[in-house]
Order: sequence, then structure tokens, then C-alpha cells
Amino acid sequence: MSQTLSTEESALRNELAACYRIFALLGWTELIYNHITVRIPGPEKHFLINPFGLHYSEVTASNLVKIDLDGSTVGDARWPVNPAGFTLHSAIHKGIDQAHCVMHTHTTAGCAVAGSQAGLTMDNFYAAQLHSRVAYHDFEGITVHADEGPRVVRSIGNRQAVILRNHGLLSWGNTVAHAFAYLWTLQRACEIQVAGAVLGPAIAIPDEIQRKASADALQFDPKHGAGRDVFAALTRQVERLDASFRDLDGATP
Repeated sequence: MSQTLSTEESALRNELAACYRIFALLGWTELIYNHITVRIPGPEKHFLINPFGLHYSEVTASNLVKIDLDGSTVGDARWPVNPAGFTLHSAIHKGIDQAHCVMHTHTTAGCAVAGSQAGLTMDNFYAAQLHSRVAYHDFEGITVHADEGPRVVRSIGNRQAVILRNHGLLSWGNTVAHAFAYLWTLQRACEIQVAGAVLGPAIAIPDEIQRKASADALQFDPKHGAGRDVFAALTRQVERLDASFRDLDGATP
């Protein structure tokens, strides 16, 4: 049986499915774990999340699962979800009005920096662009307990690039592309930091130059697309490789 979807939900499903395929292309996967979630416009607080048990390369617009703030399935779904995995996302969606999309990864570079005493060292091209944009949240164990949610939101404040200490990376944005712009920049900063660690101390970037670099980082600014052009280019790339992520009929099975 299929259900008719709104134009907005259908478009979001295609966009989010593309995002999962982009993460797979970039190697930002963790077997069947981690999540990218997006809120569906409307008075109901409903979200789209990946089906639990599928690799990101298997996610399609049609098999994305609609859930509520408690992680419970809304409507019919062929696949289960991981409600414990949504605990972190739910807290951010609920606690930050503009967090329409939340992304979380356990990449090697991200986890390495998250577990380092120094955290992100602001001494490379990408890190400098994140001056005053990075938040930290201390590790409290596996994020399955709802009571941690308010503390996560307090730790984040209004910063959209987040390092979960001893855990991984997270970003949020008012669109999928916006959240992606933050996560990509944070991931690149971590990769360069980890790669450069064997070379000895890095050249320090003065604080005033960091502030200037952050102000000049137009990829975060909605007036300059907030990452839309980059996300569109990557979507075209995954579409050329395999367009099966797209939902062509506007209905879920």
C-alpha cells in the first residue's frame, strides 16, 4: 500500500536520501549506525530518519522512516528505526528552533580529535573558518538517556559545529545543505589536524586572523546559499553513480 506525500515531504525525502548517499561516497559511514535527521514542515513535529539495518548506500527516498519526537514510527514503514539513536537528535530538534537538520558521524579523524585533550586546534585553513562556531559536550556514555538532552542543548548554545568529546562530530542547520556545510568543514579541519600531528607543532594562526577567516567563510551564510551549491554538486555526483535513491512516484511503499 502507498500513501500520498506532500510536495514538501517528497522533496525532503529525495534530498535526505541523496545526503545519505553522499555520506557513503565520502566514507562517513559506521556500518548501519549513526543518523542524519530532518524535520518535515508542518505543525506536527515529524522527522525523517534512516531505516535501521541498512547501510547508507541502501537508503532511498521511499524507505526513509517518518517518526515523532519520541522516535516512534508515524504511518507505515517496512523497516524499523533505532529509537535510542534518535535520542541525541530529538533533544537538538526539540531544544533548538532552527535545527531542522541534524547530522552525526563517527569518522576516524572526528573521533580522534574528539578524544584528544586539546580538541580542535585552530591552526589550519578549515579550523580557522570555525572560529567561535564550535561547541563541545563532555562524554556521558552512550547517548541513549533522555535526561542528557537538555545538557547537550546547553553545551551547544547557538554553535552549529559540535564536538562530542570522546565520541564524534555533530552539526545542525536550518537546511540539509546548511548542516552539511558545517560538518564538512569540521571534518576537513579534523582530518588535517590528525594528518599533521606527526609533523610536530603546527604554525599558530593569530586570533584576529581566525576571526577574519570565520567572518569571510561565506559557505555558512544563507545570503550566499549556505552550502546549497556544494550540496547540489555532490548530489549530481551520486546521481550519476546511482540514481536509485530518488523517489520518482512521490509515494512511500
